[in-house]
Amino acid sequence: MSYPAVVTSLRAVGCVFAEDEARLLLSAAAGPGELAEMLQRRVDGVPLEQVLGWAEFCGLHIAVTPGVFVPRRRTEFLVRQAAALARPHSVVVDLCCGSGAVGAALAAGQQVELYAADVDPVAVRCARRNLAGAGEVFEGDLYTPLPVALRGRVGVLVVNAPYVPSGEVDLMPPEARLHEPQVALDGGADGLDVQRRVVTAAPRWLAPGGHLLIETSRRQAPHTAELFSYAGLVPRVASCAELDATVVVGARPATP
Repeated sequence: MSYPAVVTSLRAVGCVFAEDEARLLLSAAAGPGELAEMLQRRVDGVPLEQVLGWAEFCGLHIAVTPGVFVPRRRTEFLVRQAAALARPHSVVVDLCCGSGAVGAALAAGQQVELYAADVDPVAVRCARRNLAGAGEVFEGDLYTPLPVALRGRVGVLVVNAPYVPSGEVDLMPPEARLHEPQVALDGGADGLDVQRRVVTAAPRWLAPGGHLLIETSRRQAPHTAELFSYAGLVPRVASCAELDATVVVGARPATP
C-alpha cells in the first residue's frame, strides 16, 4: 500500500494529522500485511499510539499496550514542574502511573529513587516494562501497595489521577472512551473523587518540605487547590497555555 493510499484512508475517517500518521505507520510496519492490519486498527478508531505500540513523551518512546491510557503531551508540563522540585536521590512516587511515562521521564532527567503504582494490572505490566531498571512498580489502590517505609520520606509525589467528571466521559473522543480504561478517565461526579483521596493521605507520605503535584483542568484547579489547603499543604497553581496544561503544586511545610 502506498503512502498516498494510507493518507487517503486516514483522512476518510477524520484523522487530522493523516500525513504524519501515515509516515509513522509505514515506518513501523514490517511488510504490506502488517501495514494493512495496523491501518485497519487505526481506521477502526484505535489510538495511534496503541497501534504503533509506543507514544513519544518528553523525548522518550514509551511502550503503550492495548487498553492502557495513552500519555498526553500536556502531561509533559507536569513532568517539568516535578523535575524542577526533585533533588538528586530524591524519593519520587508516580501515583496513578498508567504506562509509567511520568516516572520514566523524571528518572531519565536525573538520578532519583523512583516508585510507581496503579490499580490497573494491565497498566502495571506496561509500567514495569517502561521503568525496568529505573524504579519499582506496585499494583494496588493509590498508596495501599507502597512500602510503609516510604511514609514521611517522599520528596516529590506526582499524580495524574483521572479528573474527567463522570457525566463528561461520553463527550470524550471515541479513541479515548472506547480504548482506554474507564478507571483512568472517570474522576467521579465532579472529577475530583480520586484527587480527594490522594490529597487527604499525602501529608502522611510527604517528607517535610516535600511536594505533591496533581494534573487537573483549568476549571477544576481552584477546587483542587482548596483540597490541598484543607490537608495542610501550601498550594499554588501553575499553567502552560501552549500545552493547555494545569498543575496544582502543594508543599508540605518544613516545620509543623
